Amino acid sequence: MSSPEAMTEAAMTEALDLPGSGRFEGAEHWLPLRVYYEDTDAAGIVYHANYLRFAERARSEFLRLAGIDQRPLYEDAGLAFAVRRASLDYRCPARLDDRLEVRSRLVRLGAASVDLEQRIVRGRQTLVTIMVKVACVALSSGRPSRLPAAVRDALEPFAQQETGES
Repeated sequence: MSSPEAMTEAAMTEALDLPGSGRFEGAEHWLPLRVYYEDTDAAGIVYHANYLRFAERARSEFLRLAGIDQRPLYEDAGLAFAVRRASLDYRCPARLDDRLEVRSRLVRLGAASVDLEQRIVRGRQTLVTIMVKVACVALSSGRPSRLPAAVRDALEPFAQQETGES
């Protein structure tokens, strides 16, 4: 066991970076995270489905930092975001105690959906690339619903390209 006094400055700085809401680097959102025991299998390798959990956290923090509060959207407007499609390209495994970043970039802003590219990286190495389409849906019907103007306005600065219907 190490004492607080024995903690190096680098370790303290690293500890202060996690968890949090991440940050924007230009139009790309970066969310740092650490791989915990609960994220891994018996061999200490991240279980494949957990990359989706990491990406979900990053999308939530992206919205939060972009100024979109999901709770009133859900409670007051009766709207929620639901994953319509996701494809994952696994390149290299993450392991117990790895320090990772989920880098999320808005690729397309549609009328009722958002397409994102999310890369999970360790240092300069991309471990997993996730392409995801998230739809805005009405909770009452489960049907697609246009993005509210405030949501669209908050996301437009991050959009790579603007298109019409989704």
